[in-house]
Amino acid sequence: MPVVNRLADFQDDIVAWRHDLHRHPELMYDVNRTAESVAERLAAFGIDEVATGIGRTGVVGVIHGKSNTSGRVIGLRADMDALPIMEATDKPYASTVPGKMHACGHDGHTAMLLGAARYLAETRNFDGTAVVIFQPAEEGGAGGKAMVEDGLMDRWGIEEVYGMHNMPGIPIGAFGIRPGPIMAATADFTIDITGVGGHAARPHASVDPVVAGSAMVQALQTVASRSTNPLDSVVVSITVFQAGEIFNVIPETARLQGTVRTLTPEVFTLAQSRFRQIVESVGATYGVAVDLDYMPNYPITRNHPDATDFAATVAADVVGSERVDTSVAPMMGGEDFSYMLEARPGAFIFLGNGDSAGLHNPSYDFDDDAIPIGCSYWVRLVETAMPT
Repeated sequence: MPVVNRLADFQDDIVAWRHDLHRHPELMYDVNRTAESVAERLAAFGIDEVATGIGRTGVVGVIHGKSNTSGRVIGLRADMDALPIMEATDKPYASTVPGKMHACGHDGHTAMLLGAARYLAETRNFDGTAVVIFQPAEEGGAGGKAMVEDGLMDRWGIEEVYGMHNMPGIPIGAFGIRPGPIMAATADFTIDITGVGGHAARPHASVDPVVAGSAMVQALQTVASRSTNPLDSVVVSITVFQAGEIFNVIPETARLQGTVRTLTPEVFTLAQSRFRQIVESVGATYGVAVDLDYMPNYPITRNHPDATDFAATVAADVVGSERVDTSVAPMMGGEDFSYMLEARPGAFIFLGNGDSAGLHNPSYDFDDDAIPIGCSYWVRLVETAMPT
């Protein structure tokens, strides 16, 4: 069952929607223009209900099939927000907002789900209810959690929920999925180090926070290399080291910031415990005061086995089984669709974006050739899960 012809017929419309979203990126929960555009299009499609302001700025659309003897309700989710990155492409539809761009493809995700919603509203060739979910603040704001806490699942009786994300490196026309953990749990941290400042020529009269911070950077890598099983996945990345302002002064303070990523609850707990032990012990060794703020963030994105098998079957119907990798390697990136998968069974799938720049890269762009494939996946998922 290949790409749906009707979706291919209005691909140009979907591409135009995507390019419009790309020109006008918005961050976190401040996706007011994007949400308004989504709601207006859903209403124009003639779907049965459009709700706004879910999880602050999320949009939900409800589409009833030709019949509802099954009573089933399936949720499909796309994210809407962009990133605080200066775009480095020369596309004619490049961002018009300095310092903001759709560097993760959420413009493509939103446009594809709009395309699927249009088709489903036209044909209604299913027995049940499809709920299309447009979520804000995936990029660090936990918009998925906000929507769940705002009653998303209960208000519309959603029984299963599915998500999709484009993936550079996977060919156009291919999918990747796996049961269990597919994306990592995340934690962010800030370590404030306080020593005694002084003249750089008299280090013995100071307590140097730069030396202590450097030791922490090295020691914290043992969380991965010596504290966990080599077969378990854990990432500790220090991404900020701030200290000092001039060449001849030992500063009073230093700050380290970064992130920890894990794929199992056990390693998540172990990493947090070892992290605190190392920071405190290194601080004591170098005679500095330390203040650690360790902030658990998104949980593991964990696919439910039955839903994963079903999603893989649908993907294979669209592109062929040979183009669906059902044991794709997990990613250590975080994803707040995890909150929806904690609330309901479902699955998260990767859609090929070809040989593009990587996600969160200034040169990244969503590949429009993936649009009919992603739209067809959404449509076939609904029609297969709830056949007439």
